Amino acid sequence: MVSGYVLILAVLLLGGVIATLGDRIGMRVGKARLSLFNLRPRQTATLVSIVTGGVISASTLALLFGVSSQLRTGVFELGEIQEDLEAAKVALRQAQQTKDQIQAELAESLEEREQARKQLESINQSLRTANAQEQSTRSQLQRTRQQLASVSSQTQALNEEIEQLQAEQRSLEQRQAEISVQITARDREIAQRDAEILQRQRQLTQLEEQKQFLEKEVADLESQFEGLFRGNIALGRNQELVSGLVRVNTSAQASQFIEQLLQEANRVAIRQIAPGTLVNRFVLATNSQELERLVTQISDGQEYLVRVLSAANYISGEDCVVEAGAPCIQVFSYAVVNELIYQRGDRLATVDVPFPALSDRQLVERLNYLISVAQFQARQDGVVDDTLNIADNRTETFLAFLEAIKTYGGPLTIQAITARQIYAVGPLSLDLFALDRDQVVFCAGDGCGPQQPAEEVPPTAPIPERLSM
Repeated sequence: MVSGYVLILAVLLLGGVIATLGDRIGMRVGKARLSLFNLRPRQTATLVSIVTGGVISASTLALLFGVSSQLRTGVFELGEIQEDLEAAKVALRQAQQTKDQIQAELAESLEEREQARKQLESINQSLRTANAQEQSTRSQLQRTRQQLASVSSQTQALNEEIEQLQAEQRSLEQRQAEISVQITARDREIAQRDAEILQRQRQLTQLEEQKQFLEKEVADLESQFEGLFRGNIALGRNQELVSGLVRVNTSAQASQFIEQLLQEANRVAIRQIAPGTLVNRFVLATNSQELERLVTQISDGQEYLVRVLSAANYISGEDCVVEAGAPCIQVFSYAVVNELIYQRGDRLATVDVPFPALSDRQLVERLNYLISVAQFQARQDGVVDDTLNIADNRTETFLAFLEAIKTYGGPLTIQAITARQIYAVGPLSLDLFALDRDQVVFCAGDGCGPQQPAEEVPPTAPIPERLSM
């Protein structure tokens, strides 16, 4: 600030001095009536004044330019400075736009990061669920393998016993030829042996069927166990999607029922494979010829149980269900007449409990084997529902039955007896009876009291009465 004042003062003083000198010079030139360049004295004085003014201006500019570099820059580089200023403004606007874009991308990145974090939490939860299912499947697989080993050992023992009985039969036949006096007695004994052999062979056949059933369950469990490492199994092979009872007399009614059943099965499949996802497409892959045969079968006026089952294993989030793909969930349908399979009091399975009593674990395994055999026999005879009701479905009743077996002072035979009339639609209801030398000593279930009148078949409407999942 001070230097500016000094510069202004210097310019004023210099201008005054030069003006004074010019005036003196002009006066002297005028008085002396000098002539320059052949001009008149007056014109010469005017020329001197002009030169003096030019010297004043030149000295002023020289002083300003010499002292102030900013003034020199402003006078000689003003245009370039303005151009640079305009370019800087354009660059500033571009930088501001770039900044806004980067801030928007940063906000989007933060949102994507939050979504990724939520997805990671969901994946971790699914992994924990899969680990729990894996442990459960391992335990079930181990129990099934133990049952299979038990059945195999019993099969081998029965084979050895049959061979021994057959050897005894041959020996008895040889002795019969030699001892004619004891022919009648030996014939009765041989007939008894033959009956025992036949009974053993029947038991062997049943055990072979049970072995095949358990081997199939082992294969299914191993398949499910393997599927846990590929993803969560939402639908298992041969898993029922939906079922229904129907009694119709025309193909139109049968077609309407099948269509309703498939629509319900489609909703169940979508809910199992893509829970929480809105899918309004038909994802079931069906066989038109199979459905036509099914419609023809159930149009005869009888009561049928119709089931729709998954034909393969499917994991959660199948692409063809979540995305807009062609129907890919393979299913198959079949119908069975809802006929009476068992009367109340029919025996389905028997198991022996030796004395002294088994340990708690062995006793539970023996009863589990009894229940498995009863379920297998029911399936073989045509009961399609896997629902099982033991005794009165109360834990206290079952535990009291186990305690009674443990405290009983002798060997027992445990039988699984139907508690009511059982139709093909199920469910399978069983009572447990404990016998000592063919005498019932105690039991568990609603059928322990006096026999009740046979249950009537529940009526059904011409259109599907119910759909059960």
